[in-house]
Amino acid sequence: QVQLVESGGGSVQAGGSLRLSCAASGYSYRRYCMGWFRQAPGKEREGVAAIDSDGRVSYAESVKGRFTISQDNAKNTLYLQMNSLKPEDTAMYYCAASAGIFWRASTVLSGTLGDNYGMNYWGKGTLVTISS
Repeated sequence: QVQLVESGGGSVQAGGSLRLSCAASGYSYRRYCMGWFRQAPGKEREGVAAIDSDGRVSYAESVKGRFTISQDNAKNTLYLQMNSLKPEDTAMYYCAASAGIFWRASTVLSGTLGDNYGMNYWGKGTLVTISS
């Protein structure tokens, strides 16, 4: 079945950059939406960025202009390039994907699809820590 494995997390200083990767298996990037989500200690999970099969992207207001989501279908991999990182970006970052229903990226990030953001498959996460 579908499996998602995140990598690329680590510890960097504020203003630095990280690139997260999500290796997917048993999943079609061409049909459904995928996204990045994060959860900081003591806080609710929030949507960060999403991309759908039409190549449309959507971002949380807090990361616009700093983060870029992209995918490489040849490698079955989803990426999140994170620049100008801030301490408030510290969180566990999760890759997720929808199944069965095609969600537009903007809809996933709208917060109208419930606590799971309309996603059916989730990775185990990769930790990102930003220090001042």
